[in-house]
Amino acid sequence: MTGVQNTGCSPSQSSGPAPESTGQPASAASPGQRVLLAYFSRAGENYSYGGRTNLKVGNTEVLAEMISERIQCDVHRIEAVDPYSDDYNETVARNVREQDARARPAIVDPPSSIERYDVVLLGSPIWNVRAPMIMSTFAERYDFRGKTVHPVTTYAMSGLGTTERDYAASCPGATIGEGLAVRGEEVREAEAQVESWLRRVGVLRS
Repeated sequence: MTGVQNTGCSPSQSSGPAPESTGQPASAASPGQRVLLAYFSRAGENYSYGGRTNLKVGNTEVLAEMISERIQCDVHRIEAVDPYSDDYNETVARNVREQDARARPAIVDPPSSIERYDVVLLGSPIWNVRAPMIMSTFAERYDFRGKTVHPVTTYAMSGLGTTERDYAASCPGATIGEGLAVRGEEVREAEAQVESWLRRVGVLRS
């Protein structure tokens, strides 16, 4: 399992229900499009090269910060009302329970609306082949019709996992664009990979 504060972006405010989805590839974003980076990250004991390491800053937070320094966007950190344990095994067990129950963990202070955004970057670790269930809690709150959603993940073995399929279901009416997957152990050296992806999806600040 693996998970920025904002440095080039400002904190977000965001709206609404949720209706029908298109999973077609997105074209590059147009200049002037408004971008929201919403991410969930977990610090504490994490997987690292087959062992464990203690992270003061979660991997997805590192990745989100790297992105936010390079683009114009608003940033919202997704946090659980019931925080996830710093203990790796406890979090693994909780995640299995939540996946089996198709749970929707409650989140702290969600944005009121995402109506003003054209592009939404949804960032998270990959736990057991998919994003933590809290990402479904977030995505299902809003109306994504006409927006482009890009999955952004940190992972140990599963890349983007099932995020493209899951967000197509959770974000009806959105176009699911090219995702970014960075191995958790390598996230702090991922600048070139991040910039290349941001350029391809058309949001890199000129």
